[in-house]
Amino acid sequence: MDTTQDLQPAATAVRLVYLARLRDAFGTGEETAVLPPSVRTAGDVVRWLAARGEPWSGELAAGRAVRVAVDHALAAADTPLAGAREIALLPPVTGG
Repeated sequence: MDTTQDLQPAATAVRLVYLARLRDAFGTGEETAVLPPSVRTAGDVVRWLAARGEPWSGELAAGRAVRVAVDHALAAADTPLAGAREIALLPPVTGG
């Protein structure tokens, strides 16, 4: 009897946090989501959310100013999400 299985990591829920204009545009400051296996990096999560359609696609379109923080640390597009508990999306902060 063959008991070998194609094992994949268990899906883990993450907290998605939206700040400033994104909170207003999306109508919520946060949600809990289970990311599909194809979403492995900070850039992947932005593309995955943008695929929801409007207002997500407009606010997260290429060229729009959006930063990603993974567990409270600013992340590059290629930052892995493995083990992340919180992913925040925020516009860059400017001051004067």
